[in-house]
Amino acid sequence: MIPTGRDENSSQASISPLHANANSMKSLSILGSTGSIGLSTLDVVRRHPGRFSVAALAEGHDVELLSQQIAEFRPSLVSVRDEASRERLKGLLGEHKPEILCGLEGAAEVAAVDGADMVVSAIVGAAGLVPTVRAIEAGKDIALANKETLVVAGQLVSDLVKKHNVTLLPVDSEHSAIFQSLAGHRTEDIDRIILTASGGPFRKTPAEELKHVGPEQALKHPQWSMGAKITIDSATLMNKGLEVIEAHWLFDMPAEKIGVVVHPQSIIHSMVEYLDGCVIAQLGVPDMRAPIAYALSYPERCETGIGKLDLTKVATLTFEEPDMERFPALRLAFDALKAGQTYPAVLNAANEIAVAAFLDKKIGFTGIADTVDKTMQAHEAWMPVTLEEYLQADRWARETAKQLIG
Repeated sequence: MIPTGRDENSSQASISPLHANANSMKSLSILGSTGSIGLSTLDVVRRHPGRFSVAALAEGHDVELLSQQIAEFRPSLVSVRDEASRERLKGLLGEHKPEILCGLEGAAEVAAVDGADMVVSAIVGAAGLVPTVRAIEAGKDIALANKETLVVAGQLVSDLVKKHNVTLLPVDSEHSAIFQSLAGHRTEDIDRIILTASGGPFRKTPAEELKHVGPEQALKHPQWSMGAKITIDSATLMNKGLEVIEAHWLFDMPAEKIGVVVHPQSIIHSMVEYLDGCVIAQLGVPDMRAPIAYALSYPERCETGIGKLDLTKVATLTFEEPDMERFPALRLAFDALKAGQTYPAVLNAANEIAVAAFLDKKIGFTGIADTVDKTMQAHEAWMPVTLEEYLQADRWARETAKQLIG
């Protein structure tokens, strides 16, 4: 699926018309502007004022920070979580007051706003699905940081990308690495793609101790600075499981040709192994500005402010097989991908509910995967076709997970 127009004889993407002149000004709409991806995106924009501009912003939590972003980047449209946030934002704004919307429909309007060439989809969780679909239907290119869009509704999104002839580029560091490692090579020469995982903070924690860890420990990621939900997903390895499903849709690879290896240093962001035994990897310091900038400026590259990788200082790169017994979330994700139908949507929704319950100290760390497993076992899957049918599976899983927890 990535990007539109890929030659079936090559994994290198063809360039859509919107990318024909990478040096022209590109206007962005950013979904999730106050989150970690949104902040990194705006830092790239800030470094290249003659190359990128901001047409619209959507955020869900930090109205104060959004008001500062409005003052600096002057979008014509913004969206906030609810009516109360909307009124608070109005009181914070100075002379520049863009149109202010709220709720899911507001985020969808930001995604489809006139004048934006590309939408950076960085809302966390399944909440990003509807706005991303609206952006595709509006003919916008997508820089995708919201993996749940493809986890929940991969077939629907794939079909829409082709129908509306838009380009979808990955922002996740792992998928950006795979995309770069595929460049110039034939699809039929690929043996497998290999996603790397840091292993999270509990890589060496004995299994019997995992049930006793709390949110404070789980939120201490050894390499990356991310939001709470993604950090917990990294600790359970569910984040890697969701990335496996995302990779399936992005690169048209079956589960059997997608591997995962634990790489604690997070220097190699992912790899592609070819039939001749050669492995091509993408390396870099762990900083999300690199894959973001690549997606925004593709097919060219631009300066990011990231320090150079010094392998002599890194000195050692290590690799391990993931332990799917201690971290069953990764196994559950592979199971959902292989089963297909509505199982990936159910996996994701149940996980979102379970992570929220863990952060609220309603369940233990191992209860996250347990809740997802029980929800999937209770599910009677079907083959969804419409967006509403995917959302129906999402709603069912959320209610079932809440009942299991409650």
